[in-house]
Amino acid sequence: MEYKLGLIGYPVKHSLSPWIHSQFLENAKINGTYTIHDIKDECLSKQIDMMRETEYKGFNVTLPYKQKVIPYLDELDDNASNIGAVNTVLNDEGRLIGYNTDGTGYLRSLQQYYPQIVEEKDKSILIIGAGGAARGIYYALSQLGFQTIDIVNRTRDNAVSIQELASRNTVTHVLSLTQGEENIHQYDVIIQTTNVGMKPGVQYSPLKLNNIRDSAIVSDIIYQPIWTNFLKEAFSNGARIHHGHTMLLYQAQYAFELWFGFRPEIGRMDQQLKQLLEG
Repeated sequence: MEYKLGLIGYPVKHSLSPWIHSQFLENAKINGTYTIHDIKDECLSKQIDMMRETEYKGFNVTLPYKQKVIPYLDELDDNASNIGAVNTVLNDEGRLIGYNTDGTGYLRSLQQYYPQIVEEKDKSILIIGAGGAARGIYYALSQLGFQTIDIVNRTRDNAVSIQELASRNTVTHVLSLTQGEENIHQYDVIIQTTNVGMKPGVQYSPLKLNNIRDSAIVSDIIYQPIWTNFLKEAFSNGARIHHGHTMLLYQAQYAFELWFGFRPEIGRMDQQLKQLLEG
């Protein structure tokens, strides 16, 4: 039996998901394929029907369909429902179940490199940005019990909507960019979730980090380039670094786990993916 997996989005022709999931399939000795479906809005319904009827084991969803796909699904898990976005779908004998693996994937990647962090719930966290990735990461951190998770964003309303996801143990302040820079020294973990600094605009950075703690962990979910200006500045100021390509790997790992019921090994894929991205 050959398992079918795939990705829907637009544009997605340069996605790294086929490489990642092909590695997982090969390492697990599973006969399967992972294909890209670069589709426009008007084809979304037809594409999902096809994937349901041709018995895809599951598929990933990326921009711009993480919200638009929801009406076509039969069920959402609690994470996806609360976050309001889906990036992974399981085909359970024709029933399509939506999940969001961003938050769990991010936490797994952070824990892999800084294992002590998940035990230190009193650490102060700052999230930069208020988009879909920020929602998933915030929700996962809050559910885990972190007490202080602040959000800095250009648009206050978007940040406030994330604040509403807080568990009873989490206190969150919404800050302007200026307030974020002024108070940057207060945070133990700083997570950059916007596209500021992504290729081709590599010269940009969302915040200045002059005042950062030298013990801080600074994370950027951008992986093209691996070393954003934001991470370079953090490193030059003595911070510990967490690279974005690791989140990509671990959220894919969680998706694969949802499809097949076991967690595939990452092994050397971190280094291999880094080399692939660096050319």
